[in-house]
Amino acid sequence: MEQKRVVIMGAAGRDFHDFNVVYRGNPDVKVVAFTATQIPGIDKRIYPPELAGPYYPEGIQIVPESGLEELITTHGVHEVVFAYSDVSHEYVMHQASRALAAGADFALLGPGSTAIKCNVPVISVLAVRTGAGKSPASRFLADLMLAEGLKPAVIRHPMPYGDLNAQRVQCFTSLEDLDQYGATVEEREDYEPHIRRGLNVWAGVDYQDIVDEVEKTASLIIWDGGNNDFSFLRSDLEIVIVDPFRPGHELAYHPGEVNLRRADVVVINKVSSAPPANVEQVEKNVREANPQATVVWADSVITATGGEQIAGKRVLVVEDGPTLTHGGMSVGAGAQAARQFGAAEIIDPRPFAKGRLAETYKTYSHLGPILPALGYYSEQLRDLEATINAVPADLVVSATPFSLHRLVRIDKPLVEVGYEMSERGEPKLSDVLRGFLRGKGLIS
Repeated sequence: MEQKRVVIMGAAGRDFHDFNVVYRGNPDVKVVAFTATQIPGIDKRIYPPELAGPYYPEGIQIVPESGLEELITTHGVHEVVFAYSDVSHEYVMHQASRALAAGADFALLGPGSTAIKCNVPVISVLAVRTGAGKSPASRFLADLMLAEGLKPAVIRHPMPYGDLNAQRVQCFTSLEDLDQYGATVEEREDYEPHIRRGLNVWAGVDYQDIVDEVEKTASLIIWDGGNNDFSFLRSDLEIVIVDPFRPGHELAYHPGEVNLRRADVVVINKVSSAPPANVEQVEKNVREANPQATVVWADSVITATGGEQIAGKRVLVVEDGPTLTHGGMSVGAGAQAARQFGAAEIIDPRPFAKGRLAETYKTYSHLGPILPALGYYSEQLRDLEATINAVPADLVVSATPFSLHRLVRIDKPLVEVGYEMSERGEPKLSDVLRGFLRGKGLIS
């Protein structure tokens, strides 16, 4: 029988996971390459042989997605597997059309074939779009569990943009670990709030190995999802966040709609600040797509330590990067906080953007007068620092969930903005969680 030749289209996350759990040990399939997109600098690498396994003594090449058709032709590829997230359904089908036109089949691998079975209960926190409020929901659940005397392990969706062998299994237990392992801005945004709560955050490349390590000590796992991907773990409770600032996106993006249709609980976030008609439309879409789900409402509450300093000032707003880039938002919580606390003006940083950040504004033309905190690599961090210091503002309003001053030197005062989830009305997410924990015998 001819060996099936496969290309996996990815962005240094689900692509590696799908390979590990579906293809790595299969002698009847040859994965000839990964393609890479979305994240700068993740192509032109090798998925190392130590991770790829004995059928790949030279590893697997990672190439730019633009070369897909050439790969299919050169290697006689039978099937292209799409394995990244937070893209429109239309976009997915454009990639399918490229594959089919070049002579290959096109496939999507779902939770049934890619989710790892765990021996302890798993709560997965997912979303229909980046920036819907998934991270605050994870923190909300973690706080509830800690208040009940439980200490969950947090397993985070992967962001392996560096040395893949070194990042195979990583456990972050302190802020110093973030420095030691050279965590990117994007990793710090998700890891630091959990670490400050005393929780261990696990991430990496090989999630079966991660689960095996976590289960040695943990009695409960929170899967903290990335983008709008579905969980890498077989979940006992799936909580999915939807965003009324982007009504209709819950049915129009991949794989966010998968999450919506699978959800046990759907959280409509940002209710108090979103237009009421949007909330109504999103709830209607949710109930039609998944009538079995429990629907709860929540608010995103913005706080600012030293927020009184903002009043009357000309401010530079620094926002969570992926929410604005992948997530498609023009502004975020930082701009809202600047207005809420009475800033005289939000200074547009685009004329002052340095290096790669100037390219970012060209790539993501929808961005408003804010600065996305991008720092996948040291070069981007230098550009971020230079841009912040070049903007003629009185102070910086930072809405990144990590301590910006730990990574860049800022020549002006800094106000850090936080945003947390708050329950609204009935039913309550806290009641759902406590019922789940009682059902698992974890609390009385």
